[in-house]
Amino acid sequence: MMHPDGTIRSKNVEPETGNLTSLLSATSLGPLSPEIAAKFDEYLALILRWNARMNLTAIREPREILSRHFVESIACAQSLPDGIGSLLDFGTGAGFPGIPIALCHPEILVTLAESQGKKAAFLREAVRVLGLNSSVFGQRAESLAQQFDCVTLRAVDQMERAVAAAAGLLRPTGWLAVMTTMAELPVIQEAAGSQFNWSEPISLPGSDQRVLAVSSRVANAA
Repeated sequence: MMHPDGTIRSKNVEPETGNLTSLLSATSLGPLSPEIAAKFDEYLALILRWNARMNLTAIREPREILSRHFVESIACAQSLPDGIGSLLDFGTGAGFPGIPIALCHPEILVTLAESQGKKAAFLREAVRVLGLNSSVFGQRAESLAQQFDCVTLRAVDQMERAVAAAAGLLRPTGWLAVMTTMAELPVIQEAAGSQFNWSEPISLPGSDQRVLAVSSRVANAA
């Protein structure tokens, strides 16, 4: 819908806190504070508005965005190990799981890496509107020169290559957090290499196949 200011907005940008809260309560995930839940409302409104004029995410219905993108990403945020100070979301797309992690963990400095220019523009707007302690890297994540305490990956093209590249962006005792399927997990573990110690996969809400796989790099690994 075209507004007088010339912007295109979704017809449905009403607050969805109630839906997100009910979806979370149906899982084993902890609740969000009212302040953080309100930020997720703002994030959803931004996605719907931008998705009306560009292909930000193939999932377009608000409840599906909540159940697939938001709840899965919140599950990742709530499962991260303690002590992470910096995190790279490798190929973040519309910000999953990086933006939910930044909302749930404002103490973590999150870098959102996305090489597609329009999506990177959306991410910069989201960071500004939501007031996040985050930065946007608008090139391929592999070209980053710094290292991170944790790297997350979700729905990344050529996941095997991406995981191998992500391993090189970790500090010596860093963490990988990969959202994938049980069928793909052995391939991902092999791509990461023998230097990683993988925890038991965590089932993601709403699916009997999708999991979060978290691994720590062995301190003395070559």
